[in-house]
This record gives sequence, C-alpha cells and structure tokens, in this order.
Amino acid sequence: MKKIILALAVLILSAGLASAQDMASATETYNNGAELLAISHKAEALAAFQEALKMGEACGEDGAELVANCKKVIPGLILSLGKDAYNKKDFDAALAKVDEAKAAAKEYGDADIAAEADELVPQIVNAKNMAEANAAFGEKNFAAAAESYRKVLDGDPSNGNAALRLVQCLTNTGDLDGAKEALVLAEANGQGEKAKSVLGKAFLKKAQAKLKEGKNADAIALAEESLQYNVSANAYYLAGQAASKINKASDAIGYYEKFLEAAPDDKRAAAITYTIGALYHQSGNKAKALEYYKKVASDEKYGPEAQKQITALSK
Repeated sequence: MKKIILALAVLILSAGLASAQDMASATETYNNGAELLAISHKAEALAAFQEALKMGEACGEDGAELVANCKKVIPGLILSLGKDAYNKKDFDAALAKVDEAKAAAKEYGDADIAAEADELVPQIVNAKNMAEANAAFGEKNFAAAAESYRKVLDGDPSNGNAALRLVQCLTNTGDLDGAKEALVLAEANGQGEKAKSVLGKAFLKKAQAKLKEGKNADAIALAEESLQYNVSANAYYLAGQAASKINKASDAIGYYEKFLEAAPDDKRAAAITYTIGALYHQSGNKAKALEYYKKVASDEKYGPEAQKQITALSK
C-alpha cells in the first residue's frame, strides 16, 4: 500500500515538473516573439506568439495570463503586416492579412482592431483598382482602364484623378456620351478644366474626320460642340473652312474672325485675314473688305494681291 501511495506521489510530482517545464518553454517562446517584434521582424514575431499561444493553452490555468497576452498582440501584429504589404503595393497580400487580422480580432474579442480592419479593406480595394487602372492606361488598354476607374469611383466618388482618367479613356474609345457623364464627376472634384480640354479635343478630332469626309455640316456641329468644352483657335479655323465649303460666307467670316481673336499671332493669321477680306468682298461689303485687305497690305505673301483689291475697291 505504501508503495502504491509513493508511486502516485512520484507521478503527481513528475506531472507538476512537466507542466512547469512546458510553461517555461511557452514563456521563452513568448519572450522570443517580443524580442523579434522589437527589431521589426514582424512575421517571425507573429509565428512565435502564435506558437506561444498554443503552448500556453496546453498549460491550462497556468498559461491563462500568457494566452491572454498573446491574444492582445496577435490581431494587431497581423494587421500591421497587412499595412506593410499595402505600403509595398502588394494589395492581394494586404487584403489577405487584413482579413486574417479581422478574423483573429473577432475570435479574441479585439473590437478596435476589427473596426480598423473594416476601414482598411475599402481603401486597399480602391488602391488596387487604381493601380490596375493606371497600368491598363499606360498600356493604352483604355476599355479595361475605364472599367477599373469606374470601380475606383464607385468606391470613392471624390477621386478627381480617376474621373479625369475616365474621361480620357472614354474619349479614346469613342464613347463621348460616357465621357460627358464622367466630366460631371471631374468638375465636382477639381479636374473640370483638364477634363473639358480632353473632351474638347476629342470632339475637334471627330470634326476633323468629318471635314475630310466632306461632311461639312457635321464638321461644323462637332466643332461647335468642341468649343463648348474648350476654346480653341483650331476649332474656329475648322468651322470656318467647313462653312466656306458649303457657301455659308457669313458663318465662315464669323468663325475666322474668332480664330484671329483667339490666335492673332498664328502663322495662318495673314492667310485668314486675306480670306475674310475676300469673303466680305464676295458678299458685297466693300468697307469691311477694305478693312481686312489693308491689314495684310504689307504682308510679303498676301500683300501684293491685297493691294490690287484695295485699288479696285477704292475706285
């Protein structure tokens, strides 16, 4: 009987020693994690804290305090790794870590870390969409870029750069109606003037194509629409050309005069000035014809002919 009692005592003693050894090992692992964290070896520190947590749980009540400390550290550390990945623009890794941090925070009852993770997710998603959009834009894959910029704006309607880029993408794909819709967001977020310039140039390019096709009325309409977004001497010049071709002298004069107001020093100014004089001449307005002929009377190229017309009209 004494032998049996003695044996039980030995077993109890050895169990206590084993538990103490396990707890010491768990504490050492935890301390290693703290040391690794102090020198910013976050991934290794996380692994140590997670291992210490398992070891502490195996120690039962003796490990309760260590387990609690591990649970305080782990969710925030995982979130910190997610932020590091975000800063490195590794958005997929960042999302994975933030989701992991959120799950750990909920499991361990850390409401602050869970809330912070919730706030970070849309930021990371938006940054990922913006990066993908910019990459597609750089490759001139404007359709794909437009789709990604729309995703950015769905998540953050205040992103003026995304709105401007969306206008650029849609004009490049020929979706001018869509570009006009995107202009509203660009204007609301400080990129209105740049977006208008893009849209104005797109309509002017379309007007130039119509002029080459001989569709002069369409060219004029598109030039007019271009001018709604961007005052351009070239738009006035094109509209003047188109109006002249369909014998709308009065309209042509108006466009050419606005061209000279917008670009008085343009290399085409002398030619346009002479043309205006000729159009007024053809229309029977001698006074205005003389006015414009006299403006180029000293021009090396157009002066001699202008002088002839001045002489003829002065008789």
